[in-house]
Amino acid sequence: MLRRGNIYKVKNCDNADFNNRQNTTDSEEVTANFHKKRFFSPIIITFVTNIMNMSRIYDYKAIMSNGQVLDFSQFRGKVLLIVNTASKCGFTPQFAGLEELNQKYKDKGLVVIGFPCNQFAHQDPGTDSEISSFCQLNYGVTFQMMKKIDVNGENAHPIFKYLTSETRGFLGKKIKWNFTKFLISRDGTKIKRYPPTKAPHKIEKDIEEMI
Repeated sequence: MLRRGNIYKVKNCDNADFNNRQNTTDSEEVTANFHKKRFFSPIIITFVTNIMNMSRIYDYKAIMSNGQVLDFSQFRGKVLLIVNTASKCGFTPQFAGLEELNQKYKDKGLVVIGFPCNQFAHQDPGTDSEISSFCQLNYGVTFQMMKKIDVNGENAHPIFKYLTSETRGFLGKKIKWNFTKFLISRDGTKIKRYPPTKAPHKIEKDIEEMI
């Protein structure tokens, strides 16, 4: 009886051990499945998808004043200063200040880009070549000037649709006048917007922080 009892106890122990292991395995599988389901829940999948699909300035292209395409993907890791400009505006002398920023910080990673626009009181009526020549002759502009575009409305350039969708001005998202400025961080995640009345030298501190 004792031997049988011993044998019986051993078998009992084996069964208990097996059951414990089985229960542990089942528990681990349930936990793993729970985490898997929780991780891949529709809400999280949607969130991750939205992040992956978020536009950045690097997703865009634009035409330069010489007619060639400028791919903004090349500016990853650079600080961008994008400005809508005009050659017959009260703020036109800001070209000089923009060029000063360009000369001072271009070797540190700043890229200044001007987009001529004729939407505000028709203050940039010239051709693209005339505008570029004007900027070079009168203000010594060496930073990149682009083909003339619209910045508001249905025909607004996609870059400005993106910039205005990501920022707000004093009276809303629309561009209010010439020489609205957008400063974009090296990774494209931060965009600061400045009104036309903000002179270029007054945003120098922000540039230094991003560089």
